[in-house]
Amino acid sequence: MMIQSLREQWLSNLPGNVLAGLTSSFALVPECIAFALVAQVNPLMGLYGAFIICALTAIFGGRPGMISGAAGSMAVVIVALVVEHGAQYLLAAVVLSGALMMLFGLLRLGKLIRMVPHPVMIGFVNGLAIIIAMAQLEHFKRTTAQGDVWLQGMPLAIMCALVAVTMLIVYVLPRITRAVPPALVAIVSVGVFSQLMHLPTRTLGDMAHIAGALPGFHLPQIPFDLETFRIVGPYALLMAIVGLLETLLTFNLTDEITETRGRPNRECLALGVANVVSGLFGGMAGCAMIGQTMINLSSGGRSRVSGATSGIMILLFILFLSPLIERIPVAALVGVMFVVAQQTFAWGSLRVLGKVPRNDALVVIAVTVITVFTDLAIAVLCGIVIAALNFAWQHAREIRAEVTSSSEGARTYVLHGTLFFASTANFQDLFLPQNDADEVVVDCQHLHVADHSAVVALETLRDRYQKAGRRLRFANLSTRNQHILKRAGVSLTNV
Repeated sequence: MMIQSLREQWLSNLPGNVLAGLTSSFALVPECIAFALVAQVNPLMGLYGAFIICALTAIFGGRPGMISGAAGSMAVVIVALVVEHGAQYLLAAVVLSGALMMLFGLLRLGKLIRMVPHPVMIGFVNGLAIIIAMAQLEHFKRTTAQGDVWLQGMPLAIMCALVAVTMLIVYVLPRITRAVPPALVAIVSVGVFSQLMHLPTRTLGDMAHIAGALPGFHLPQIPFDLETFRIVGPYALLMAIVGLLETLLTFNLTDEITETRGRPNRECLALGVANVVSGLFGGMAGCAMIGQTMINLSSGGRSRVSGATSGIMILLFILFLSPLIERIPVAALVGVMFVVAQQTFAWGSLRVLGKVPRNDALVVIAVTVITVFTDLAIAVLCGIVIAALNFAWQHAREIRAEVTSSSEGARTYVLHGTLFFASTANFQDLFLPQNDADEVVVDCQHLHVADHSAVVALETLRDRYQKAGRRLRFANLSTRNQHILKRAGVSLTNV
């Protein structure tokens, strides 16, 4: 069984996975450079981080086929730290955030991603698709003395034409052959064409020069004291939260696309190790990247080889292939990312918004909008809170009682539902002690006591009947409910 699993994870469709990894590596380069520039650090830090994180998570992680690297969501978090304290403090924060991710995985908390509702997942996917598309619009600008201005005239026409040709190849080629990834063919074809025609269009080399040496090990050059921890601690915690969220949500999406189950705790642990190594070797923090993951999956990448190839190719670009890579037109990569954005967006969600419950539709829209205008962590948190409040409200309304009276004048309440903080008010409204029978039985066979609020509600009901001079008896309490009451020190004896 283990040998078969290793073959599936490493040796299945080897040529296809290598090509898929090569394709996703081309898409990683401009993203990592752009994110490094956003974080105001050397672009090589972004590329080193991409190489280390992508390779290590692919080899040791719990989700073959997923691509990780220096992500934009992490870059936005660290800008203030770099501006105020410098890159060395950033490296320390990267190491600490990796340690927190490792702790998360060791505590086996990756399963908490199952608590994220499906509407939140849809909102997350849609929001990131919009962000991916909007990020490409920056490449339609040029820098002048007055600032960034939109391209005009012939430069704009050439840019748009190359983007359109790239998208056309990606869409049409799969109808002709699936032997090679369409995104790879599009990038290479447009790159060769622009070089042969000497088209005046922006290339990767215009963004930054990526030639460099092997990353070297060194501890961050900072004082290791409580003051340093006070500075980097909040940034490390925020990076860990954002990185884990984006990774686990992309993890879930990859599971759905591939119809397989990964190991989330192992992925969290591997991501943490990768970030620690990245920080110690001069790289940025990173996590799963949904755009590059979608490129890899759509190109046929399913095994660990595709992710490992993508990471190793980043290193080869830095060491040997920078003269060639720097000639790739940015327009070709923009076209590929536009296709990724279109394929990532859950268009079916637009058709079902009017068919699903309004609260679920609200969650989808809210998470999408918040993801675009703030950040992923806030969006997912808000989505979970909205979904949880809706669940609590709906569950609170389901508590009910079947009331029967005996010939002796006793009255029995057969309770159904869950008694918890949101349903206690409705629970109390079921009873009118002043006007009730002299003897009352509360049958709890179908009642689920969920929390301390429920325990207090049962005590309050007992006290109400006691003050009204009525005899109250609780019957058929389940073993679990009795255990909760016993732990709370409550004894529901006859009144």
